[in-house]
Amino acid sequence: MLLLALDTATPAVTVALHDGTSVVAESSQVDARRHGELLLPAVDRVLADAGVRLDAVTAVVAGVGPGPYTGLRVGLMTADTFGLALGVPVYGVCTLDGLAYASGIEDGPFVVATDARRKEVYWARYDDARTRVTGPAVDRPADIAEQVAGLPAVGAGATLYPETFPDARGPEHVAAAALAAVAAEKLAAGEELLEPRPLYLRRPDAQVPKNYKVVTPK
Repeated sequence: MLLLALDTATPAVTVALHDGTSVVAESSQVDARRHGELLLPAVDRVLADAGVRLDAVTAVVAGVGPGPYTGLRVGLMTADTFGLALGVPVYGVCTLDGLAYASGIEDGPFVVATDARRKEVYWARYDDARTRVTGPAVDRPADIAEQVAGLPAVGAGATLYPETFPDARGPEHVAAAALAAVAAEKLAAGEELLEPRPLYLRRPDAQVPKNYKVVTPK
């Protein structure tokens, strides 16, 4: 097994290779505006660090979000393209699950929250690092304050809103190494993974204009 994992659902552009037992190589760079520019060079760098060719990959793992529309689709389209080109399966993992796994919190409950912009967070509640019990959802922090009161919180969304998440902890952004580890564990246990389809949770900002004038010749 050699899993190529990647995620662009948060400001982190992150890639990792996992051999089914441990991480072979990984790369992460935080830049919310350069997902498309940074992702493929990161894949090349990770493959070079591991000393393998792309055709050695046996499956691709992609973070499915939730995340902003533009960034999220970069990773998922890249994962689909690799899967088609290599003839290998493409699996999805919830980005928040990767953050929960990387937190190392074994005794829950706790919350994972990432920045959804518009003064909102993407969030989910966990019983432990491997068990999600609610979500993912998108809400204003003040609207979920009672639901998350007293719980530790992981992720950049938690650090942005200390009034709702006073016990905020790292990591702030997901790492593809954690996504790969989640996928490897589930595959080894014979569990199903998600389809590599985006969890947007809300409509994109860009909309087709209404009542626009027809300018074509009659």
